[in-house]
Amino acid sequence: MDQINRQPMKSIKDKFSNQSSTYKKFRPGYPEQIYDELLSLVQLKDQAWDCGTGNGQVAIRLAMDFKKVQATDISQNQLAQAEQHENIIYGVERAEQTAFSDSQFDLITVAQAVHWFDFEAFNNEIKRVGKHGGIISIWGYGLLRIEADIDRLIDKFYYEIVGPYWNAERKHVDNAYRSIPFDFEEIPEKENKSIDTKWSLNQLEGYFNSWSSVQNFKKQNAGKNPVDQIIGELQDIWKENELKGVRFPIFMRTGRIEK
Repeated sequence: MDQINRQPMKSIKDKFSNQSSTYKKFRPGYPEQIYDELLSLVQLKDQAWDCGTGNGQVAIRLAMDFKKVQATDISQNQLAQAEQHENIIYGVERAEQTAFSDSQFDLITVAQAVHWFDFEAFNNEIKRVGKHGGIISIWGYGLLRIEADIDRLIDKFYYEIVGPYWNAERKHVDNAYRSIPFDFEEIPEKENKSIDTKWSLNQLEGYFNSWSSVQNFKKQNAGKNPVDQIIGELQDIWKENELKGVRFPIFMRTGRIEK
């Protein structure tokens, strides 16, 4: 048998175990339009796999429609934060190399996580474990927008203060995942989507503290937290306990799996 030369898989980066409780508390939820769109594309609702599930936010929603949901992550700390459900099976697995059976899943989802993966190996694993005609969807959200004066401070924080501390993978988020190889029959989005919510300044502070770049900054600067500076500046224009509208633009790529 001919030997296939494969490049070693990309090393695992676990950037959220240390702040897993903060991540669960302050990360925004996803709008129902995402699930409506995906469910309209799925022929059978037998099994779904939520890959990079984190604290199980997407898995919980999928469990409402699928007989069984497999939800995996590389972080046991993240999974420990997940809500349990009778038809969800949580497990520590690497996205690119799982113990799942061939042609097992009708739907595979990855929310705000695929940019950390080894793309070639992950695409191959999707083709193996996804059913012919099944659906793969990857999505994420970009930099939040609030008000012009606040956005200017957020942009400075994002690009200048913690900008040098983002991992290289962040470029894929900034590119709305268009720079990620997606080896599937792509299905256009039906409509633009966003996460729309109302936050206090305290909630914004918690969200900033969930950023991997903030954790990297702290590690390289003797524990100093860069979030303190921007929150101090925002206190001049954001009253305590005041709620402001927050919008995160969603980007999404969905495809049909062909064998």
